Parts: sequence; C-alpha cells; structure tokens
Amino acid sequence: MSPTVRMVAGEASGDLLAGLLMDGMRRRWPALDAAGIGGPQMARRGFQAWWPHDKLAVRGYVEVLRHYREIVGIRNQLRERLLLERPGVFIGVDAPDFNLDLEAALKAQGIRTVHFVCPSIWAWRADRVEKIRRSVDHVLCIFPFEPALLARHGIAATYVGHPLADVIPMVPDKVAARRQLGLQDTDTVVAILPGSRSSEVQYLARRFLQAARLIQAARPGARFVLPAVGALRAVIEEAARGAGLGDSLQIVTGQSHTVLAACDVTLIASGTATLEAALFKRPMVIAYNMNWLSWQIMRRKKLQPWVGLPNILCGDFVVPELLQGAATPQAMAHAVLAWLDAPERIIQLQRRFTALHHELQRDTATLATDAIQKVFES
Repeated sequence: MSPTVRMVAGEASGDLLAGLLMDGMRRRWPALDAAGIGGPQMARRGFQAWWPHDKLAVRGYVEVLRHYREIVGIRNQLRERLLLERPGVFIGVDAPDFNLDLEAALKAQGIRTVHFVCPSIWAWRADRVEKIRRSVDHVLCIFPFEPALLARHGIAATYVGHPLADVIPMVPDKVAARRQLGLQDTDTVVAILPGSRSSEVQYLARRFLQAARLIQAARPGARFVLPAVGALRAVIEEAARGAGLGDSLQIVTGQSHTVLAACDVTLIASGTATLEAALFKRPMVIAYNMNWLSWQIMRRKKLQPWVGLPNILCGDFVVPELLQGAATPQAMAHAVLAWLDAPERIIQLQRRFTALHHELQRDTATLATDAIQKVFES
C-alpha cells in the first residue's frame, strides 16, 4: 500500500507537528505520496509543498481580513485540485480557520478527512463543535481530556500524546545548549520569543526588547538570546537596533529549542512555544498584544481564566500572563526579574512541568499512524 496523503500545516508549529507525523507514516508506508501546504520540517521528510506554510501564518481577526483574498484563493485552488485528485486521506494540521472549511468540502464529496490537533473548543469558540463534526472523520488529540469531550458530541477521536513531549528531553542539557550558543555556564540567560508570525513580531518584538533593556539595567551581566524565524529576522534586527542592548543580545535564526534549553527564564508570546518552554522545564512570563479590535473579539470568546497552555494544562496560574494593556515593558521586566530572584519557586515549577511532561509523552507518531490507517480502511 502506498497511500496518497494531502496535508495542510499553516505555520511553524504546525510544520513541526506535521513533520513528526510524517515520520510515523513514512515508517509505515515508505512510498508515501504526501503533498499540499507545508514548511521545511515536512519538506525534509519528502513532502511536496504546493504553497509554503507561511502563507497561512496570520493571527487575529483584523490581520486575517488584510490577507483574506489571498488565503481564500489558495483554499479554493487547493479544494478544486483535491476534488479532482481524490487522495486517500486529507490531514489538516491545526490551522482550523483554514482547514475545517476545506475538510467540510472534501468530506461532503466522500474524501476521508483527519484533523491533527483538536481545535481549542475547551478554551475558545465552543461553537466550533458542530463544524468539527461536519468536517472531520477523525480527530488526533494532543491533550488527554479531549477525546471524551469530542465523544459527547459524536466525534471520533484518539489521544496520541503531544509529539513535542517525545522530542524534548525530560532533562534538557543546559550546558551543551549554552556551549552551542557561545554562552558561559555562569551567565544569566533570558530567552526572548516574540512569536513566529509577522503580526506577532509587529506587536511584540519592540516591547519585548524594551523589557530586556529594563532587565539589563537591573542585571547588567544578563545575556539575551532571541531565536528568529528566517523571514522575520530583518524586522527583528531593526527593532533590536533601537533597544540599545548592544552585545548582550544575540539573535539566531531558528534554534528555538536550543535557546529554551540554554536559558534561565523566557519572556514568550502566548502560543505553542509556551508548551515547549514548559517541556524544557523553564520558568516563563507569557505576554501577548495584538490589534485592539481583534483582542475585543477574542476576549469575548474566552472560556477559561487562562490563555497560556502551561496554565490551562495545570489548571492554575503557574506562570504569569500579561495580556494586551498589561503587557508593558515594565510589567514584563518585573515578572522576569521575579523569577530570577526566586530559585525555590523555580524548583516547584519544574516539578509541575516534569509531571506534565510525563502525562503528555506517548509514541505519538505510531499512535497517530494507527488511527490514520483505520480511517483508510473504514
């Protein structure tokens, strides 16, 4: 059997998840034919990208409107191509605003559909449940409580663990990571992660770097490392020039896992990267700022008191969240410095994150491939 699989992964985190999924499918089906929309992680596994994944890497209602015509055009072209081609299965990896409508059109025409990463109906937009049922034959869930929630709505699902929990070591090698980045063992290292989307960098990079400048004033020897997405590096470098951090700031392309392994604490944009930081057992300050109108719309759809994944999964504010107007450079700097001054608090947090890591660690690639094979055979 050499299945034809078509996939869409809409941003850097989706590309990483899809690449790990492809590892399992390649082991099961060495002659796998995989194509669609994806990024470099997928390409390394032999994926043929008809469009690059960063075409879909837009967040926020207002921001999406600016790119609406192009995104809808891509989806329409892809839908027509897939309806003519009729692949064995379509797998949408996250990006629910793009993928669920596409999946609904394909499923209505008899093409099997799988969605990898349950949309966060338990945190935002519970109204999506009916759309998921209409669009998807099977959901691959990365959090353990999700299949039971979907089953109550008649949606087939499998818990496959979170693939990052199998990739990130239980005990990260901080010394090796620092050596790779040219940092000293005795350095105080703050990782600055303002997001992987253009809109995130637009709203967050300058205020994150201003916060770093305030941290530097309080801790003159502190070192800052910022892993930048290649396409956004020039924008970040421009913001960095105005921050006055000098040689204390190191900007690297990619290498976010190395940076998280090397740091003592991270100032980080809300999103998948916060879960990565938790799996690296690093204390963090989660911050986010976006277009005002997008924020007003999103906050009305919020179902839980937390936004950051580590807090949602722990059911508590285990790390601070500074959102929208609260995300000032002064507040962010104060929260980062509070971690650096509280080693006992960090040890307690690391214990909680280690327990979370064990809970999320499964053989994701194999479990997901098993579920996909059942969809093929159904």
